[in-house]
Amino acid sequence: MEQSALNLRERRQAETTSALRSEARRLTAERGFSGFTIEELCSEVGVSRRTFFNYYPSKENAVLGIPVRDTAGDLEAAFVVAGGTLVDDLVDLHIQRWHRMTLTKAEAEELGRVFEREPRLFAHFIGLAAEGERDDIALVQRRPDAGDALRAATVVHVIGALLRPTMLEYFGDEGSDFPTLFLRRVDAARDIFTS
Repeated sequence: MEQSALNLRERRQAETTSALRSEARRLTAERGFSGFTIEELCSEVGVSRRTFFNYYPSKENAVLGIPVRDTAGDLEAAFVVAGGTLVDDLVDLHIQRWHRMTLTKAEAEELGRVFEREPRLFAHFIGLAAEGERDDIALVQRRPDAGDALRAATVVHVIGALLRPTMLEYFGDEGSDFPTLFLRRVDAARDIFTS
């Protein structure tokens, strides 16, 4: 009984998260980012302002689809104690995060249109990405094989440099899967660094 109640609650949370994100993007595309308030967004979705802030810390984050809840904490904890190489485990962490992200190609196209209409949202997105990079450096430093701060930052930056073009390729190429594209770039980088 407890498990079914938990599953129902998780499903409702996922539905509310999705509804707020979708409606925020629709309103942004229709009216511009400044063309609606959080209250109007909440009214369209049928939730209270307080409920909104349980799901997203800001209107920007709702449009970008970046919720309050950290859904990767268990993945990050597993990364810290994983027994593989630092690079392999960091690559695996990014692949696992990707599977949890659930960003479809259609949603990526929708985000692209939002960024074209509202460049400041792209700037906010870049700021969040930089924050995520700093968080990943701190995460790597928690591992026993992290080495010094420069080594931790370098591994995060190199893997990040491989992620960006992989995402562009993934969203531009029908039929490809993200892990295959990403691992292909990781293998190419390994070959370059060892030759």
